[in-house]
Amino acid sequence: MNTPVIEGFDYRTIPGADGICLNVAVGGNGPAVVLLHGFPQNHYMWRYVARQLAGSHTVIAPDLRGYGSSDKPPGARPETYSKRTMAGDIVHVATALGFDHFGLVGHDRGALVAVRAGLDHPHVVDYLGILDVLPTLDTWAVLQGVDAKVAWHLYLMAQPAGLPEKMIAAVAPEFFGSFLDAWDPGGSAFTAQERDYYVDSSIAAVDSIVADYRATATVDLDMDQADRARGAQLTMPVAVISQDWGSQLGFDAASLWKAWAPDLTYQATTSGHFMAEENPAEITAFVTALAGRATDGHNRS
Repeated sequence: MNTPVIEGFDYRTIPGADGICLNVAVGGNGPAVVLLHGFPQNHYMWRYVARQLAGSHTVIAPDLRGYGSSDKPPGARPETYSKRTMAGDIVHVATALGFDHFGLVGHDRGALVAVRAGLDHPHVVDYLGILDVLPTLDTWAVLQGVDAKVAWHLYLMAQPAGLPEKMIAAVAPEFFGSFLDAWDPGGSAFTAQERDYYVDSSIAAVDSIVADYRATATVDLDMDQADRARGAQLTMPVAVISQDWGSQLGFDAASLWKAWAPDLTYQATTSGHFMAEENPAEITAFVTALAGRATDGHNRS
């Protein structure tokens, strides 16, 4: 499998929370911002945004555990792919690179890791950017009735270990390719070669990807429920950019996020799910504005 890289970035292998190693791209200079990828992709999805941000930031773009070229430990223990463990990976990576605080931006699965990092490590997360996802607890709450079919893969990968992995492995190219095609109906987010790369990368990670998703229906959900019960909130500036899924599924995304993040800005986008590749200028501006908000708030305090 050909492994493309972000032009101008250095690559390092850095231990995470429990000794597993993450593949990390690092570039630029200035305050740190960590970019976390979604499904079914890896850090390469940030290639345009990362290069644009590198003029004013040190940009850190890892492959999450279980994805890309990072280690893929067995998921027999629910904690292995909990978002708490994966958030710990990110804190360890930033610390190893010399940063005791950083901005954090996540897309899709990476956004769930970012939210958990913001809840568990508020002292190190300067600001939190979220692309096209809801918190775990709210995701399950809004998927009701026939509308839940848009997230059928969540239910498949929530099943007990064994069967989902076998089913997906049997048709892995079609399975992963279906999301890349359905979520990029205009075909403008990536080239055919890049699509093939994402498919191949995911085929090599079936078991760990399923374990990541299974955690979202088990241990991650338990954590969100516990945080909601105790009134936990994200205390840093938070910005969300999303497609208008709420109008289709009958929820108000801004209100759902506001319950978790009092210092929130929310904006809708006309881009598709893979917005960092379809419209990188929009996402770069989104991150830059959020970083500026955080800096202004720090200066006023």
